[in-house]
Amino acid sequence: MKLFDVYPLFDLEIVSGKGCYTYDSHGTEYLDLYGGHAVISIGHSHPYYVNRITEQAKKLVFYSNSVVNSLQQQLADKLGALSGYDDYSLFLINSGAEANENALKLASFHTGKKKVIAFAHSFHGRTSAAVKVTDNPRIVAPINDTFEVAFLPLNDMARVEQELAGGDVCAVIIEGIQGVGGIQIPEVQFLQELREACSRHHVVLILDEVQSGYGRTGKFFAHQYAGIRPDLITVAKGMGNGFPIGGVLISPQFTPVYGMLGTTFGGNHLACTAACAVLDVMRDEHLVDNAARVGQYLIDRLREIPQIKEVRGKGLMIGLEFDQPVKELRNRLLFEQHVFTGASGTHVIRLLPPLSLSQEQADCFIGKLKNILS
Repeated sequence: MKLFDVYPLFDLEIVSGKGCYTYDSHGTEYLDLYGGHAVISIGHSHPYYVNRITEQAKKLVFYSNSVVNSLQQQLADKLGALSGYDDYSLFLINSGAEANENALKLASFHTGKKKVIAFAHSFHGRTSAAVKVTDNPRIVAPINDTFEVAFLPLNDMARVEQELAGGDVCAVIIEGIQGVGGIQIPEVQFLQELREACSRHHVVLILDEVQSGYGRTGKFFAHQYAGIRPDLITVAKGMGNGFPIGGVLISPQFTPVYGMLGTTFGGNHLACTAACAVLDVMRDEHLVDNAARVGQYLIDRLREIPQIKEVRGKGLMIGLEFDQPVKELRNRLLFEQHVFTGASGTHVIRLLPPLSLSQEQADCFIGKLKNILS
């Protein structure tokens, strides 16, 4: 059997990692400024994380959600305390797409409606409803095209009000910061007005924090820069530091009903252990503060480089826009300078390193980037 060929691959194999570094099958060291799509939050193979997973695996990897699993409540308690949402409820699944899928379902159950407002250049996942609210028609199959979505310009409140006035919207879904869309940041005033308008029209506000959450921007959630509280918050990626887990944080206005939502693997013992370990390390090593401090330092240094057209971002979620396509630059960073970066579209490089990135490692990257641009 061969693999279904849907991924363009770099010709190298990463076999191990430590902190902010990865190592290929030939022993070459790479500075990881991408974290595997923002997944690695506390660093590769953190010893505390590895130990917690190992000890749990020796006891029990999985049993179903038909029995009590106290690890789920431990995770909910830790997440509530660190995020500031201890009055919300937590539903656990396996990925960001599943998180958004279930958030959209909850919104539709709650309102009895099905139209959704999303935003230009958004990305919310590849499952049925999540891909429909993703602004990329090429990945929306006919079977996904089952409800109406209005894609509006980001930060255009007048257009949002116009759509809400129709009275047929169940939810507005928006990323804390658009990742795949090129590190586009919702304006603080826009988010505040969006929160007010959703409340006024009895529409559910969903904040997709799958990529921008879990401390990446220097606050636990990116939307906290605007001082708002959404109705539903979706998380994944950095939540498990590489172990598949996702979640929906659900405001008290939603009433759970048996059978409303469900999952086989979501919230399993090993996933909860991984996620609890992540939160322990984030708290004990002050990684949210580190992301804010080192991220701002990196942004400031990058803005001194004249070849970069624009630097966008918060914390360690950074986009570098260039006047020319970045494919060659990204390849040279990887194969000549041994630095992993990401991309968005043709002209933007994305930086999504572990939250433990040091100022010295940031300086190392600046030097390697300047070597290529000079």
